[in-house]
Amino acid sequence: MIVKAEKIDIPEILALTRACAKSMIEKGIYQWNEHYPSAAAFEQDIDREELCVLKKDGAIIGTIVVSTIMDKEYEDVEWLTPSQGNIYVHRLAVHPDMQGKGYARKMMNYAHQFAQQAGAPSIRLDTFSQNKRNQQFYEARGYKRLGNIYFPKQSNDPFYCYERII
Repeated sequence: MIVKAEKIDIPEILALTRACAKSMIEKGIYQWNEHYPSAAAFEQDIDREELCVLKKDGAIIGTIVVSTIMDKEYEDVEWLTPSQGNIYVHRLAVHPDMQGKGYARKMMNYAHQFAQQAGAPSIRLDTFSQNKRNQQFYEARGYKRLGNIYFPKQSNDPFYCYERII
């Protein structure tokens, strides 16, 4: 069940994202670290009513941010559609113990339905250039890789921007 997150969920969300970070680091993927994702980022997501969690048997096993706000890092990307009314996906995570079971797909389907209902022209997101699994995941769902952006507090390597027209 995908529901809006509440502030009381933040410790459980942070435990989930830290488990994801640890799992990625063990695989040589330095995408998330002690700076990101942060409690402050999740608090802001909740204040904007953009953070959703996927629950199974009462436990949070996944997170996704579905936003209408374009981050400044995206401004110079040559997108496929005009930058008006688009949906942005951030901080998609599934607990490592629950990966490979279709939960990320379920959350992206949720984002797609949200975008359709909002009349959005597209969904935009980014993923780490060293995370080949994520790149394959998005490309298999029709997302087109467009450009690179950088988040210096996370990595010196670029993040690839993707867009899927609705």
